[in-house]
Amino acid sequence: MKNLIYLKNVVTLQLDENKCTGCEMCLEVCPHEVFKMNSSHVVIQNRDACMECGACSRNCPFDAISVESGVGCAAAVINSLLGRDASECGCSIEAGGSSNKQGGCCC
Repeated sequence: MKNLIYLKNVVTLQLDENKCTGCEMCLEVCPHEVFKMNSSHVVIQNRDACMECGACSRNCPFDAISVESGVGCAAAVINSLLGRDASECGCSIEAGGSSNKQGGCCC
């Protein structure tokens, strides 16, 4: 699942390189390799691959990363993994597999 792009130039992901110590925790938890090491700290290598799951910001011990988790495609993916109906994120799947978007998720 490499090179996934959800929505171009809309992700809420922010990295404060001044706070980053290079602990690499974000590298461990990011499912889409959004970050990479750059000598002494991490940098964002592929912002558009971020699905805004929030794992990086929740696991950063230095609060160097912020992201508005649970929005957009991340909400749809998480709800699906939790066995929730698509209607719980503002969408409904119609017969034939087409989606009727009413909210901010991608179903």
